[in-house]
Amino acid sequence: MRCPYCLSKEDKVLESRPSSEKNSIRRRRQCLNCGGRFTSYERVEEHPLMVIKGDGRRQPFNREKILSGITKACEKRPISTEVIDNLIDDIEREIRSINAREVESKAIGAIVMSRLQQLDQVAYVRFASVYRQFQDVSDFVKEVNELQIG
Repeated sequence: MRCPYCLSKEDKVLESRPSSEKNSIRRRRQCLNCGGRFTSYERVEEHPLMVIKGDGRRQPFNREKILSGITKACEKRPISTEVIDNLIDDIEREIRSINAREVESKAIGAIVMSRLQQLDQVAYVRFASVYRQFQDVSDFVKEVNELQIG
């Protein structure tokens, strides 16, 4: 583990505990070189999961892409980082529960959309605008109207 401050590889673990979802270990560490404190997470390495993109390309599943999209959608919303982390854990668990080596990006997007709709409707519409490639205001209006009806 490298210290994020001085890049030293020498540290000590101050505290270890399971994450709230029990799928990783949270470790508080202190750098022995600069004294900086930081948190690391250990997760079980799952079987490799490939994502099939809309154009047929395949690429490895990347949790960080989901994090990036959801973080942007939730920007300036009253949603804590802990809630976002738990949401992403739930989404990844659902994706992996499909028990396939490959999953279509459309399926991942649908799961994310479903979870965001339950969490925060503004974040949902923001994510939908990128995911569904809204072209103009009428696309936003249509989505908001469907939210109000449903």
